Amino acid sequence: MFDHIGIFVSDPLQSIPFYESCLAPLGIAIVQRQPELDAVIFSGASEFPFLWVGPARGDYHGTPLSPSVHRPLHLAFSAPSIEAVDAFYAAGIQNGGRDNGAPEACGDGYDAAYLIDPDGNNIEAGIRQ
Repeated sequence: MFDHIGIFVSDPLQSIPFYESCLAPLGIAIVQRQPELDAVIFSGASEFPFLWVGPARGDYHGTPLSPSVHRPLHLAFSAPSIEAVDAFYAAGIQNGGRDNGAPEACGDGYDAAYLIDPDGNNIEAGIRQ
């Protein structure tokens, strides 16, 4: 459905390691570094869709960005296994994330875990069985 999603963060030095650690168990890794932007691109087995993570500063195609203006989002990632959901949660907690729902059976064959990233976004990993 998506080609890519971008998350503007207030501190890439904190947020990029958070995403790198908790997305690794899901098979999602940094595939491109953009040092001129202090940003990275994450992807899985294929090139698309991808996730861009970088700072909220400057201008984005005519829209001024400010790290002081925050609109939290909810982003859910597909996990390959329940073990990956558990690893996602543990890695996120160890790397600056906050608990927003420990790994659990959510009903209808869906298991998921929820984290609050360093900027207050709700990040989820789940598997449908």
